[in-house]
Amino acid sequence: LAACRAVIFTSLVDDPNDPAAPPEFVEACKQLPRGKNAAENDTPRQRLFDFIVLLVQWKSTTDEKVLETARELIRLATDGNPPPLLDPFAGGGSIPLEAQRLGLEAHASDLNPVAVMINKALIEIPPKFANRPPVNPRDRAGTAAGGSWRGAAGLAADVRYYGEWMREKAWEHIGHLYPKCNNETVVMWLWARSVKSPNPAVSVHVPLISTFWLSKKKTNKVWIEPIVNKHAGEFNFKVKSGKPSNPDSISSGTKAGSASFSCLISDTPITGEYIDGEANLGQMGVIPLAVITENQNGRNYFQFPQDEAKIIRLRATDYINNKIDKTKLPNAPARGTFGSNNAQGRIYGFNVFADYFSDRQLSALITFSNLLDLANEQIYTNSLQSLKKGEARDYADAICTYLAFAIDRSADYWSTLATPGDGFVRSTFARQAISMSWDYAEANPFSNSTGNWMGAIEWIAKVLDRLQPVVRGFASQMDATKIDHKSGIPISTDPPYYDNITYSDLADYFYVWMRLNLSKFYPDLFSTMLVPKSSELIANRYRFDGSMDDATQHFEDGLREAFKKMRTIIPHTYPFTVFYAFRQTDFVSDEGISSTGWETMLDGLILSKFSIVGTWPLRTERSGR
Repeated sequence: LAACRAVIFTSLVDDPNDPAAPPEFVEACKQLPRGKNAAENDTPRQRLFDFIVLLVQWKSTTDEKVLETARELIRLATDGNPPPLLDPFAGGGSIPLEAQRLGLEAHASDLNPVAVMINKALIEIPPKFANRPPVNPRDRAGTAAGGSWRGAAGLAADVRYYGEWMREKAWEHIGHLYPKCNNETVVMWLWARSVKSPNPAVSVHVPLISTFWLSKKKTNKVWIEPIVNKHAGEFNFKVKSGKPSNPDSISSGTKAGSASFSCLISDTPITGEYIDGEANLGQMGVIPLAVITENQNGRNYFQFPQDEAKIIRLRATDYINNKIDKTKLPNAPARGTFGSNNAQGRIYGFNVFADYFSDRQLSALITFSNLLDLANEQIYTNSLQSLKKGEARDYADAICTYLAFAIDRSADYWSTLATPGDGFVRSTFARQAISMSWDYAEANPFSNSTGNWMGAIEWIAKVLDRLQPVVRGFASQMDATKIDHKSGIPISTDPPYYDNITYSDLADYFYVWMRLNLSKFYPDLFSTMLVPKSSELIANRYRFDGSMDDATQHFEDGLREAFKKMRTIIPHTYPFTVFYAFRQTDFVSDEGISSTGWETMLDGLILSKFSIVGTWPLRTERSGR
């Protein structure tokens, strides 16, 4: 966000040391506070540099005094008429959001419907309902007492209220699927996938466990210890704590190598090919490992009783059998497309999107999805007390849009691909890929720990709390090679990165839930069963029968065509800025060193008649990234 803010701002204001700069703008720069740069050489330019240093600090994101100063400087530098700004590869919306924050009418477009919805939620919906009080009865009472609702704070309050309402209703439907353990609220249940032992003498399923550790904290080391009766062909697990005698064996679980396991009973190797075969025959199972609870003193760890695990699964299966027809989850595309990015290229029995979730997780996702319609009517009814019918309907749809995002965020945590951290749940997308997990953590939607429903609601409400939209924003689905905007609109964009990430494949995971929950509000945006693939600008060989040459040609031609389109739109009065956060190993050949991603992007610009006048390295990620 800070990098986008800096680039957009400096693209619109003049150099105050330039004799042609507007006098009012130069005078305003002279009045800016003097910082480190101006202390050494007090010129209008150095004072402007000091202001930019302030503008990009995180605390300035919600500092209206700093932001209004930036907007005023832009107004003075643009004759009181700041231009709109377009990002045709809008993605997660950083550029349009910062453009709007700086007082520009923001236009965001993307081919990916999930990206379009993110931009609608960030820049299009909040200005429509800015500075309005919430409609829910609890906060409306506070408004009557003199409460203030600046920016999107009213939206945030309603998202929290109706999120709580959905939680209460969901508990009535599926609370029985989430029993307490030792009279304490469970924060996660730990499971391991299992396959029938490849040893013919062992007739039971054995677990595939990557580690036996439950907690490696210095003050609280806890692990699972397998109790094996090889003669009877049986095993069980006990939760132990203290100081283990053999930490290495705990760390490795039942792994026997980088990609294989061993039978817990017979020590027979279990190869990746064997696991893949069993999974694709529908013969992979799950085995309960442990239960983690929480009380006022911290976390507790318990053995997961087999009988309790069976009861939970039976209840969830019964619920699913009655509700599953309402999900309409589509089949995944053929192997080699979605499968190429699924669990390191292996299918592992994930043939439809519902296969990523346990029955209990599906129960939760379906329940919250079904409650959206009821929430919509509740919001609409409450809205009629302060809004006209049409506005009330639009407002109810807007709040439900954010509630639907909470369901998508929950889907990231409520899957059998979410893994256990040291006392917390890692989301499915811990990285930009769908990775296979052998032992997984099942979060409790009704707890107060990671992966709970109100946590998802709170993340969304926090974003809304910080939005102070001062101008309109527009988000639309559009192919960047066919953008249709009137000329004279500046562009700042972050194009796709050659072959790095197949966003459309990964977005399908969220799209299926978004389509289920939002197609009634945005029918045109969710008219396809899955995210559009064929026009996506990425060098993906799987879409061209394995031909990297054809994939590269598709990417290069498309990027060049997109730049040509932009060339016809951009005014000559402002620079065109392109972010390209591409990292790729260089290719070394007889002709020298090349980096295909960078070369393609620069080639596309030059062949589209752009002149490159400057490049800057930017540090845009937090240190942990």
